[in-house]
Amino acid sequence: MDVVSLKATAAEQLEAARNAHAGRAAHTVYGGHEHKLRQTAIALLADHRLDDHESPGEASLLVLHGRVRLSTSSESAELGEGEYLIIPAERHNLAALEDSVVLLTVVTGI
Repeated sequence: MDVVSLKATAAEQLEAARNAHAGRAAHTVYGGHEHKLRQTAIALLADHRLDDHESPGEASLLVLHGRVRLSTSSESAELGEGEYLIIPAERHNLAALEDSVVLLTVVTGI
């Protein structure tokens, strides 16, 4: 069994985001093209965002650090550390309200 420290991963990705021009960084914790399940730690610095994009299929978001807002054309939700959300199956965006790291879980190829 491989044990992964999400706390350490979050710290590493925040540091990478601070050193990146785009103010964000990501690391696949599990998955890839050979798996249906993909989990990615995404760090966004405060006031940075992932612009509107299509829903990747069945997906969830868990905030590991900070505070974010996920918005669709009709609603939005603010989440803080330890909070979890099923991502709606529609176009959405993600904004960091403060330096944040989320764990995005996606099931692909259903």
